[in-house]
Formats: sequence, structure tokens, C-alpha cells
Amino acid sequence: MVSYKFGRELRLLTPSQFDNVFQNPFRVASPLFTILAKPNQLTQPRIGLTIAKKRVKLAVQRNRIKRCVRNSFRLHQHQLPAVDLVLMVKGDISNTPNDELLKQLERLWQKIARQYTALSSG
Repeated sequence: MVSYKFGRELRLLTPSQFDNVFQNPFRVASPLFTILAKPNQLTQPRIGLTIAKKRVKLAVQRNRIKRCVRNSFRLHQHQLPAVDLVLMVKGDISNTPNDELLKQLERLWQKIARQYTALSSG
């Protein structure tokens, strides 16, 4: 049976893990998000979130965006290759509804899977 948990093993936890992704990543973007991705040596993808106060002022809004991203990642984790991901926000998206956030994220997960297969085969 497939597990949809979001445990510690699915998160980037240390600054060195984030720094590793920032060195030579492949990038996918949408109007709301930029995701940096880099293959890892594990069997599952991992995600780290960076949502700057400069972009989204209120903590309530930052936390809402993080919850949406984590939930979307949790549901799509089995469709993603073994990559480390760092998600960044473009501009102020605090007034964007959750369904729009989820739609953009779903497109990004598909882009990551396509780009990863293109990189690994080429």
C-alpha cells in the first residue's frame, strides 16, 4: 500500500542540504513559484521551502502557503523522481487562492518529472 505521510525523511533539514541544491540545480518555474531541483542518492524526493518575509509579509499567509505546498508535495511524492527540491516564492502571492496555488504546483511537479527524465536519459 502506498504511504502518503510527510515525515522527516521527505524534508531538507540542514543548511548544507539546502546549499547542495543551490549548486548546479535544474530549475522549473511558474508565475507564482520557482523550484530548484537536484538529483539525490535516496529513493524518494525531499523538499525544502523558502518563503521570504520580503515576499509574503504576514506569517499567517506564509504558513498557509507552506501548508498548501506540503500537502501538494505529500500527494504527488510518488510521481516525483529522487530529487532534492527547494521551492521559492516569486513576488507577493498572499492573496492567491489555495486552488490556484495547488494548480500551479501540480504543473510544476509534472515539469520536474519530465525534466528529470530528459536529463537522466540525455
